[in-house]
Amino acid sequence: MEIWAEKYRPMDLKEVVGQKEIVEKLKGFVKSKSMPHLIFSGPAGVGKTTCALAIARELYGDNWRSNFLELNASDERGIDTIRTKVKDFARTLPLGDVPFKIILLDEADALTRDAQQALRRIMESYTQTCRFILNCNYSSKIIPPIQSRCAVFRFKPLSLEDTEKYVKKIESAEKIKIEKKALEELYEITNGDLRMITNVLQSCAIVTKNIKLKDIYQMTGTVKIDIEPLIKKSIDGKIDEVKNLLSKIMYDNGLNGIDIIRLIAKYVWDSKLKEEDKIYLMERIGETEYRIIQGGDEFIQLLALLSHFHKVK
Repeated sequence: MEIWAEKYRPMDLKEVVGQKEIVEKLKGFVKSKSMPHLIFSGPAGVGKTTCALAIARELYGDNWRSNFLELNASDERGIDTIRTKVKDFARTLPLGDVPFKIILLDEADALTRDAQQALRRIMESYTQTCRFILNCNYSSKIIPPIQSRCAVFRFKPLSLEDTEKYVKKIESAEKIKIEKKALEELYEITNGDLRMITNVLQSCAIVTKNIKLKDIYQMTGTVKIDIEPLIKKSIDGKIDEVKNLLSKIMYDNGLNGIDIIRLIAKYVWDSKLKEEDKIYLMERIGETEYRIIQGGDEFIQLLALLSHFHKVK
């Protein structure tokens, strides 16, 4: 079975959605057959790797595989990889009329500091024959000497409109139908991660060609809970009822503490509370999440968080 995320990946830059300004600059690099080292920074599933592959295809044509090396730095993150695979590829001349090869380091923010220092020297030494594209979620994790040698492109999350354009293309090709409400909810669940959206749609399409909201919930393991009754009881200070209702919500639906915290945080932001109250509660939410991650008892920490809603009243 062909994976849709790869099947419908754009083959050239003009097909990339949601990154118009970045694409225009990259087209200029391709047209001039010259480019600096690049850092692509941004959330998952917004087109970073796709843009790197599209650049290689447009620059080298049929020879792109010979002139392009892709490494996932989260798997091969040590200094030995940089000194062997990367250095050996960088030191050889490219095929064709483009004067450089391209090395794509996916998830480059997972490279160790020693590996990044070694990479810096290779970028200096082989700049005539090789260009680097470093994909990362957080450019701040790339050491400053590498950042100063690169042009940094910050990819933004895709809009719902851009996502709908892409999904319509899949709907037409695969003869499926997805409800608008289902697509909107899928967009919220995935935070605009187009790769994840595509994989979820493919999984749903195996079961049904008419994808509805309930199919999205089932395939993503999402449980929709009305958190408002819990908040209202917390505001009224009914601690026994809060304890019983929280226990029921968590254990009947198999939710963990972080799931509940996200529901509470969304409720706070969407509420009509005063701005200072929202700020106060978000500080408490952040503290609670940290304590749970550090190993605190989820149930006790959540009760402590909910007690602050009574103070806000």
